[in-house]
Amino acid sequence: MMKIIQYPSPNFNERPLAAKIDCVVLHYTDVATLDEALQILTDPNRESRVSCHYVIDEDGSIYQLVPAEKRAWHAGVSSLEGRENVNDFSIGIELQNGGYYAGYALTGSWPEFPDAQIDALKELLNHLMTKFPITIERIVGHEHVAPKLKIDPGPAFPWGKIRKI
Repeated sequence: MMKIIQYPSPNFNERPLAAKIDCVVLHYTDVATLDEALQILTDPNRESRVSCHYVIDEDGSIYQLVPAEKRAWHAGVSSLEGRENVNDFSIGIELQNGGYYAGYALTGSWPEFPDAQIDALKELLNHLMTKFPITIERIVGHEHVAPKLKIDPGPAFPWGKIRKI
């Protein structure tokens, strides 16, 4: 059974009235530790106030920062299939991973996503797909909704494992 740890972020607002949640955007945190990621995603005083709905640690622990019905600030300037402002209709999930700056830039190789983390992600995605009209094709990366700005979840992300849920 999936256990979700509540870790509220003040960085969210209401979704537009006509917005229907039908998409999930996957990200990597691009920082070295979960604590650092949570601090960034819950800090109301950062110049670029960011958040997401869920963060999944490398050990598979799932943290909920913003209620799914609210609009988290994870996708930035973005579009999907001609629809702008992806935050309006998506759920954002951050995966704790060093990514480019805290991973690849320091080591020269892309950090892997541990099996426990991917298993927890698959369980969460299955849950979200039963709650909202989200299809497997509408599970995308930040790189897909902001391709000129973002590269996450990056080349080490195991899309094949996710597409099989």
